[in-house]
Amino acid sequence: MAEYKGIHGTKIQNYTSDPVNPLQGQVWFNSTSNSLKYFYVNPGSWATGGDLNTIKYYTAGAGTQTAALVFGGESSPGANLNETEKYNGTSWTEVNNLNTGRDRLGGAGTQTSALAFGGKTPNERNETESWNGTNWTEVNDLGNSRYSLGSAGASNTSALAFGGEPPTTTDTELWNGTNWTEVNNMNTARKEFGSAGIQTAALAAGGPGAAITELWNGTNWTEVNDLNSARKRLTGTGTNTAALVFGGDPPGTAKLTESWNGTNWTEVGDLTISREASAGAGTQTAALSAGGGAPATAATEEWNDGPQVKTIGTS
Repeated sequence: MAEYKGIHGTKIQNYTSDPVNPLQGQVWFNSTSNSLKYFYVNPGSWATGGDLNTIKYYTAGAGTQTAALVFGGESSPGANLNETEKYNGTSWTEVNNLNTGRDRLGGAGTQTSALAFGGKTPNERNETESWNGTNWTEVNDLGNSRYSLGSAGASNTSALAFGGEPPTTTDTELWNGTNWTEVNNMNTARKEFGSAGIQTAALAAGGPGAAITELWNGTNWTEVNDLNSARKRLTGTGTNTAALVFGGDPPGTAKLTESWNGTNWTEVGDLTISREASAGAGTQTAALSAGGGAPATAATEEWNDGPQVKTIGTS
C-alpha cells in the first residue's frame, strides 16, 4: 500500500501550532491540541448548521458564523417576536428577549455587543435597543421610524441605518452609542435590500425589482456595479469591499448567492434551500443564514469559502 509521502511527496509532521502557509492537501499533527489536521481550499459551498429553536423570518442578525445572535422577526403573518437566540457554531440557545417584539428591523454588532433598531409591529417603529451580552436596554430612538431598512455596524456603540419604508426612503442615520444623527442620503430610495459593513464603510444591494449597489465611505453613498440578479428580501454579510448576499424574492432568486470583491459581483454556490428575509451573520468567506420565509423555516446554513483547516481526529 502506498504511503502518504509517496502520494503527496511529504511526510506527516508534528507541529506545536498549525503551520502558517500549509500546502494544498497537507496533513499534520498538532501536538498542542493532540489533533490530526489537513488544509484545503474550498471553492465555496453552503452546509447545514443547527436549527433555530423557533421558525422565523424578517429577523435581524449580528456576529460571526460561530458566535451569532438572531433577534425579532415573525413566526406567522402579524405575529411579532421578541425572542433572541445565540449560536455557538453548532446549536442555538434562547436568551433574554427584546423589550419590544417586532419584525423587519435593523441589526448590527456582535453576539455580545449588538444593536436593534426600527421595525414593524404592525406600524413602523423608531425604538433602539442595546444588547450587552445578557440583556436588551432601550436607548435613544431613531430620528425616522421605519422598517425593511439596511443596517451596518461593529458594535452597540457604532452603527448605521439606511433606507427602508414607509414611504420608501433614502435617509441615512449614524449611531454613536448615545444618539442617532442624520447624515447624507442614499442615491436611490429603497427597501428590502441586502446590507453589510460597518458605520464608516457600508454596502446596500438590491431591493424590489432592483440590482443597484451603493457603497458608503463614511460621508457619501456612491453607486457602483449592479448585482447579477435583481431581487428583494435578500440578506447580506461582510464588508463593503468583501461581501456576500444570498436568498431573495422572486422565487427564482431564492437560492442565489453572490460574492462582492469591491468592484464586481460573482455568482457562487447556491443555498441548499430557498429562502428570503433570513438573518445573516459573518463574513464573505464564513457566513451564516438563519431562518427565513417562503416557506418559513428554522434551518441554518453555513457558507465556507477559501483556505480551510479541518480536524480529522483527536487523540
